[in-house]
Amino acid sequence: MKREEAKTQDLGYLSQWQLIRIRFIRHRLAVAALFLLITLYTMALFAEFFAPYPSLWKNLHHTYSPPQPVRFSLEHGLYVFGMRQHIDPITFKHDYIENTGDIIPLRLFVKGEHYKLWGLIPLERHFFGPDRDTYKPKTVRGGFRGDISSSPVFYLLGADKYGQDILSRIIYGARISLSIGFVSILVTFFLGIVIGGISGYVGGAVDNIIQRSIEIINAFPQLPLWLALGAALPSDWPPLRIYFAITIVLSLLGWTGLARVVRGKLLSLREEDYAVAARLLGASHRRVIFRHLLPGFTSHIIVELTLRVPIMILGETSLSFLGLGLRPPVVSWGVMLQDCMNMQAVANYPWLLLPVVFIILAVLCFNFLGDGLRDAADPYSAR
Repeated sequence: MKREEAKTQDLGYLSQWQLIRIRFIRHRLAVAALFLLITLYTMALFAEFFAPYPSLWKNLHHTYSPPQPVRFSLEHGLYVFGMRQHIDPITFKHDYIENTGDIIPLRLFVKGEHYKLWGLIPLERHFFGPDRDTYKPKTVRGGFRGDISSSPVFYLLGADKYGQDILSRIIYGARISLSIGFVSILVTFFLGIVIGGISGYVGGAVDNIIQRSIEIINAFPQLPLWLALGAALPSDWPPLRIYFAITIVLSLLGWTGLARVVRGKLLSLREEDYAVAARLLGASHRRVIFRHLLPGFTSHIIVELTLRVPIMILGETSLSFLGLGLRPPVVSWGVMLQDCMNMQAVANYPWLLLPVVFIILAVLCFNFLGDGLRDAADPYSAR
């Protein structure tokens, strides 16, 4: 009892942000989600380094190569067996079998394909991949042709129809799919704060007009409206312009929820004594809103924005999957899923669906992080 009373007394001397941080740390799922998101964004930021191969690298001799399981031995360390193509003499179906005589060693910080980090710094070191220096090429004959491995090929998560490494493309795709959520949130934050602030602070006819407009926007089915706006984008636009256009499209439909949160909070806070005192002292309306009222519920705004990011990610994925968003050669998780529109390809090569796993992981992490922030935003509430 004495220890609990001492803890309570100590917490009484902490600021609100310190209490929020302490309570957030106690939410284990939220903390784990935060670390996973940091990992994903770090991999996306340094995609050239973490990806075993460049995004456009391909090997047409290994189309639809299955994932290679990683093995360990004291003699070779981490390694995988080379894959060779086998053609069934009766059905003529292409398949891959492991060649146990072709050992491909795996190492950290290995030399690989040349690349430019962020398009500026030329490098050749990759975080993880096949070790070319210790690899001994093997000549293996199987099926109808001889497969000569002059350079080790490593597909941890398999390959697509062009022999492109799925893992590398997922890492490169994270750069687009994860960043578009944050870029959209910046526009959403601006629109939500400004429009919601005006609606809640001014009130009256202005508030009615803004709220009815929000209701009209929310009445439209979101996905069909996204598709209509995405279809309106010219197909001959360069990838960078399409990227920003998709960002604006997602933002134009995502600000209404934040605007209503800001409006509701300002309606309850604008009549508080400190807000009335600021107005009587001659403070401008802009200063009252941004200096006195908004800081009072900053944590709630952060929570709302956190929960909006996965909606933006799913929106980009949906548009790109349907061919109305980003298009090849741009790599995103939605663009990668275009290969899954053929159900026969999915049935024969299920590893093409692996981007879905990363989409689900990212969305769940943002949801858990939002839950943790929401619980920590009011440190004085009952547990």
